[in-house]
Amino acid sequence: MRVRIVGILAVVSLVLAFVFLSSTPAAPHKATTPAANALPATPAAATPAEPHPQIREALAALRRAKEHMEHAAHDFGGHRVEALKATDEAIRQLEECLKYDKD
Repeated sequence: MRVRIVGILAVVSLVLAFVFLSSTPAAPHKATTPAANALPATPAAATPAEPHPQIREALAALRRAKEHMEHAAHDFGGHRVEALKATDEAIRQLEECLKYDKD
């Protein structure tokens, strides 16, 4: 039963990671414009948007869940250790995704 729950948790974590990756729209292609028609850069244009906010939110949520499980008064029916391992693996996988981001 433990193995099944840990497996399900790992699969759900990976599915969420891929859903977040696939749901993020691609940046539109920039049209080439002559330099004479180019507008001066504005402060808003100088600061790019945070890359992959959904993945970063998922990482924060997994870290909060891990923190909760580590300091909980009970062992969640004997599943705490394996759930912590699965959570660590999900965190590691999402961090690897962000390392290989080429945006």
